[in-house]
Amino acid sequence: MAMDYYREYILDHYRNPRNYGKLDHPDAHAEDSNPLCGDQLAIDLQIEGEQVTAVRFQGRGCAISQAAASMLSEMIEGKTVEEVVQLGKDDVLDALGIPISPARLKCAFLSLRVLHRSLALAGLEQPATDDDDEE
Repeated sequence: MAMDYYREYILDHYRNPRNYGKLDHPDAHAEDSNPLCGDQLAIDLQIEGEQVTAVRFQGRGCAISQAAASMLSEMIEGKTVEEVVQLGKDDVLDALGIPISPARLKCAFLSLRVLHRSLALAGLEQPATDDDDEE
């Protein structure tokens, strides 16, 4: 029963993405894609002081990548930059709530990678080493 709920939750985020769009003058922006499956994602952040005050994403791709981006956008709005920096792969998997096959992990983690890249490009986070190949 719980699995059905999470599948519906994922499909709802895919069909009705939260925070979809772009910001006119973002403080942080990054985009990336997953060439293996064609997922594309861009994230804009508005940051005032130490707090993420607005987040928007745009992209296209599979239900997992787009739903994860929508869920992540809800998770980070109102949080401090430090709290956002601390978010990791387990947080994304917990939000999705269903087992993700190894082949789909890159889809699930694309939004997290783009989020951290946007903070790094804005000078708000140290660039992470790209450990995606370890999945």
